[in-house]
Amino acid sequence: MFQPTRDEARNFLFESWRKRTAGELLSPLEDLTVQLINKHPEYHPLFDDAQNNQDRDYAPDGTVVNPFLHLMMHLTIEEQISIGQPHGIREQFARLTQKYESEHEAQHAMMDCLGEMIWQAQRNKTAPDATIYLSCLEKQ
Repeated sequence: MFQPTRDEARNFLFESWRKRTAGELLSPLEDLTVQLINKHPEYHPLFDDAQNNQDRDYAPDGTVVNPFLHLMMHLTIEEQISIGQPHGIREQFARLTQKYESEHEAQHAMMDCLGEMIWQAQRNKTAPDATIYLSCLEKQ
């Protein structure tokens, strides 16, 4: 499993955006990343200025959304849906898409549960537990 550092993940986002704005050829993952950034026009100025935003920090208090974390969570959910893991994720995504009438808004709802699973794993010093994630999704 590839586990990029914070800087590597951010560089990937910035480079995908740079290539898109320069009209360069994108890999499938870069194309997906650019599609997600396009759905968040509020992030465009940030990605247009990599030099001043590469090391920008965001407090974990939730007052300001961390755009890097937000987009990486979108990418995580896209990957989960594409491979059908954890089992049942596609069905939950379909249900939430119908509920919110938007795939994008369904993913935003899923992020809350993904974050909850990660938080519990960190708090308990355990591996992420898909049952926590899926149980949370069922309540959405």
